[in-house]
Amino acid sequence: MAQKKLEAISGEELMDMRLEPLRFCVDTLLPQGMCVLGGASKIGKSWMVLDWCVRIAKGEPVLGQATHGGTTLYLCLEDTCRRVQDRLNRLTNEVPANAYFVTGSETLHQGLLDQIRSFVEKHPATVLVAVDTLQIIRDTEGDQSYANDYQEIRMLKALADELGITVLVVHHVRKMGDQDPLNRLTGSTAISGAADTIMVLDRSHRSADCATLFVTGRDVEVRELELRFRRETCWWEVLSDSLETPEVRLPGEMQALVAFMESEKLFKGPNGVFAQKFNDFAGTALTAKQLKQKMNQYRYLLEDQGVYFENRRSNGQRMVDVYLCRVQDDGDDRDAENLGCPCDPVCVPES
Repeated sequence: MAQKKLEAISGEELMDMRLEPLRFCVDTLLPQGMCVLGGASKIGKSWMVLDWCVRIAKGEPVLGQATHGGTTLYLCLEDTCRRVQDRLNRLTNEVPANAYFVTGSETLHQGLLDQIRSFVEKHPATVLVAVDTLQIIRDTEGDQSYANDYQEIRMLKALADELGITVLVVHHVRKMGDQDPLNRLTGSTAISGAADTIMVLDRSHRSADCATLFVTGRDVEVRELELRFRRETCWWEVLSDSLETPEVRLPGEMQALVAFMESEKLFKGPNGVFAQKFNDFAGTALTAKQLKQKMNQYRYLLEDQGVYFENRRSNGQRMVDVYLCRVQDDGDDRDAENLGCPCDPVCVPES
């Protein structure tokens, strides 16, 4: 049997690749990938997930953070249709048509993944699949070995990555206390190790209606949100957030780059020449490599400001094409490619 070769990519090629930014269901809080939400029984996890599914389907904020609307699927496997209906009536006056609910499914090893694939194929705008709870979709009773826990979470993570969605799984915590709430998830440490994002809802000392949501992950900042459950609306509301989330802004050098391109309009040539011209304009001393790295890092924020670029090689020399572009919104349908612009939308180079 022929051995499959590794598909290696050089560091230079990787840094120059145009990769789509990570998508979030809930900005700064719930990214694309595999997420585990843990908490004690009857603390309000299911109310939280149900509310999130409805709000995300509507495109409404969650815990004060913007959402990116899309179809949601909630596998509320501990509930009946009657209970879900009752909770929705208490939670909202309007349930959107793109919020779906399931009260029964197969297990992980008996067809659940294919069931979710089929749903997403039928509903391609799906952004979130929530599973309540992990224990119900597991096949091995009582097997909480590291290997088994890791395999099951990796199956869900692979599905989330394959479909480009968020998979949110509700899980229980141990009754035994731990100074680190993230260590209280039932099972081995493989569950937290294999997931992209971990959240734990823990009782607060403020009152019986308050709790702390601990959040950590590969693509989110570590944070603690103090929450209160409003019984009259069945919503969780934010009392405080340890993470201040200021508006994402370009660093000073990249702001200067936007100003430089507003003056320059278009540059095509060697990286070193571009870096020197930029340094002369901005009063900086960035090397060509440093400038290129910063431009790659802030590519999409630069594009928001109308600055597009492409890295290339010519006769073995590293080159860069940089354009100042603006989206055309006056009905002109001129092709961007014909204008020599690399960006996707119809645009017009600034003159």
